[in-house]
Amino acid sequence: MSRLWNKAVEAMPHTQLRDLQLTRLRAQVAYNFANSPFFKDKFATAGMRPDDVASFADFARLPLMTKAELRTAQAESLERFGNPYALLACAPPEKIVRINATSGTTGVPTLYTLTAKDVATVNEMHARKYWRAGIRPGNVLLQALSLSMFTGGLPLSQGIQHMGACVVPVGVEGGIQRVLDFINLSRPQALIATPSFGQYLIEECPKISGREAADLGLAWFFCAGEPGGSDPAIRAALANGFDARVFDHTGGGHAFHGISCEADDEPLAMHMTSEDHCLLEIVDPVTREPLTVNDGAVGEMLWTFLDWEGGPLMRFATGDVARVWLSPCSCGMPGLRFQIIGRADDMLIVRGVNVYPAAVNAVIARFMPRVTGHFRIALPKPGPLVEGDLVIRIEHGKGLTENEVAALEADLRRSFRSETRINPTFRWEPPFSLPRVAMKAHLLEIAS
Repeated sequence: MSRLWNKAVEAMPHTQLRDLQLTRLRAQVAYNFANSPFFKDKFATAGMRPDDVASFADFARLPLMTKAELRTAQAESLERFGNPYALLACAPPEKIVRINATSGTTGVPTLYTLTAKDVATVNEMHARKYWRAGIRPGNVLLQALSLSMFTGGLPLSQGIQHMGACVVPVGVEGGIQRVLDFINLSRPQALIATPSFGQYLIEECPKISGREAADLGLAWFFCAGEPGGSDPAIRAALANGFDARVFDHTGGGHAFHGISCEADDEPLAMHMTSEDHCLLEIVDPVTREPLTVNDGAVGEMLWTFLDWEGGPLMRFATGDVARVWLSPCSCGMPGLRFQIIGRADDMLIVRGVNVYPAAVNAVIARFMPRVTGHFRIALPKPGPLVEGDLVIRIEHGKGLTENEVAALEADLRRSFRSETRINPTFRWEPPFSLPRVAMKAHLLEIAS
């Protein structure tokens, strides 16, 4: 049985894939221009028309699309037309069958407008990811992410069903107890959750159920919703805690999707599985100037949906900062790989050094179990500029003496200086004293 759900596309040589992307891109920009006032204005701003896009370099001359613009267009659409997508959606209302959204934790939810064709594309992308990881019809996957209309909710459930596997959409709103109850009832082989929820479950499982998380019978743990699943230490902690294979993956109710493999390459990365439906660019997170996609390049990701009918985002600045690679992976899978290293709006500047909370998390995770892995970055006021040293409230591991904590702090300082070029101040907390969360972990703590 093939390792790939759609071998014809997923194993396509890079040059052939780029030709397909350009063909679809040229058709998509013409479609966007013809059907959306918002995109027509983007072309006008650049003094361009769709026929001017003959290459990827031509396309990069078009202005970026930001979340702020998207939300403004949604609000204007509501005011002028009585629905949130009139200015953005390219398909007529009678073809729109679903609206997905981001969780809106940092503002108004961002909407994704889909036709039946777009829904089928999203289902295809989810199938590609889980098939690569070894999921097959007959496997049961418990979905412990926020449900409802959000991109990790219904779209994920439908994608799993599309490939013939069984989904148990429990969500996390009921907390650890409910998730454990449904693991006991439905006996899934796989769990889909944020890495922080996975670590929380490993901690709490013995207290609640009287047995270790490794005894739950899980063969797969799929990380989603936040960075961490591609960090070797966090991945190892989850793998050991659940006695399961661990995969990092991303992509919900839209066209950008990726999943890690089981190669031991460092750093760990995800394979982009939707290049035929999403063009990925990277830009400087500050200047927004285009960057070349080559091995090791770091930049903010831009999405452009290809062969998309509903609300096709075009040069959409996601806010996610990623490192990318084009060279072959040792697992044998071709195509672009990426590692999300942080959020552009979460970046902190500490004594002139750019630091992402995800990078702080990565350093701390390597010291488990001397630390529990739980911490908060304590800021006197919102960033990005941090006055003085970065202050980290961090839990030490169980049973450590005062001298052992002092030695641990010295080791942590050395790692931070070497890997992030900062020298934090640590405020030590006892184990299990910091709040645990079922949703995305909030690593920044702003003084009120």
